[in-house]
Amino acid sequence: MIVKYNADNELLLNDVLAEATPPDFRGAILDQTLGLARRRRRWGQIRRVAGIFTVLGLLGFFVWQKDLPRQASMPMNASKTIEKSYTLVRTQPLPAGEVVATRPLTAGRFIVSTLTVGIVQTGRGNYRLINDNELLALLTSHPAALVRTGPHSEQLIFANPEDEKGFPLN
Repeated sequence: MIVKYNADNELLLNDVLAEATPPDFRGAILDQTLGLARRRRRWGQIRRVAGIFTVLGLLGFFVWQKDLPRQASMPMNASKTIEKSYTLVRTQPLPAGEVVATRPLTAGRFIVSTLTVGIVQTGRGNYRLINDNELLALLTSHPAALVRTGPHSEQLIFANPEDEKGFPLN
């Protein structure tokens, strides 16, 4: 704060201070004011220096933290071998003589476990269609319904869902 020098103010100050104060009071006030100004200037310098040291300390800490994982990841004993958690398998194709393949048998070469084999063949016309009443008569012990879904399509529905999987007819 800059105060302009005013002669009237100086005279007024001299009159007020001259009446009630000792003669060295003005010098003491000036010394105290200058001491406070010096203290403020020193405190500002200390804050600047402390700020610089704080920034340097934080910078050093972050650089140290950055290098820390690299040091921890290095093995302590370089001669120690690490066991593999896998087994390496090398493969190569089989020779042609060792490959297994299947081929159909010729007409006269059937392999059987019994001496006689009976061959069953179904001929045409050896069956007859049953009507609805005959179909339902076969299912007397198993409740069922015959539902017509069209002129020539029917569907057999069982009351017990387990019967749909099949049951002995004998």
